[in-house]
Amino acid sequence: MSSRHRFLIAAVVIVSSGVASVLAAPDLPAQMATHWNAAGQPDGTMSKPVALALLPGISAALLVLFAVIPRVGPLRENIAGFRPVYDWFVVVFAVFMTVIHGGILVFNLGYEFDFTLLVLAAVAGLFYYVGVLLTHTERNWFVGIRTPWTLSSDEVWDRTHRLGGRLFKLTAVLALIGLLFGEYAVYFLLVPALLTAGVTVVYSYYLYERIERGADAESDR
Repeated sequence: MSSRHRFLIAAVVIVSSGVASVLAAPDLPAQMATHWNAAGQPDGTMSKPVALALLPGISAALLVLFAVIPRVGPLRENIAGFRPVYDWFVVVFAVFMTVIHGGILVFNLGYEFDFTLLVLAAVAGLFYYVGVLLTHTERNWFVGIRTPWTLSSDEVWDRTHRLGGRLFKLTAVLALIGLLFGEYAVYFLLVPALLTAGVTVVYSYYLYERIERGADAESDR
């Protein structure tokens, strides 16, 4: 399967969310619930036209951006090395956005449920695939854990991304476990995600400094 075919799958998924908007529109209220608190209760609304177009529109715009990224940047040739995994991330992201949009439609059609749990489950799935993506990325300017230290060293990039991939997968698992804890479920995602971000940045700095000190020691011999 070519990259074009994988992007076509993502496009079809996004178009399906737009079609769902059109089909559901006659039965939806003029003001639609579009935001929920940690307890799963709606606490924000948007007008129907905006709510129906927002996520499909954002998804379409991001699809264009995702298509451009592999073609620009000083290290764009490195993206070719993990292009299939990158493309499938685009598909997974399109599915994620469509699931959230579909949940909004279903809720506003009168089938009420804990929307926060749906979002957390969808984010967990997205995070798990981000973990897969990170373990395959090669050094580039757009995709991955881009700190000054990972961008300066292939070894730091590779080792940081191996760790980051495991941490993102662990975060996804913890988020799914958190679904059992009701209004506290969001913390099973938020806390590990913040820790993952902090740990990977610090780890990349630590590795770079250690490698540089080792290189300096070798040059002094």
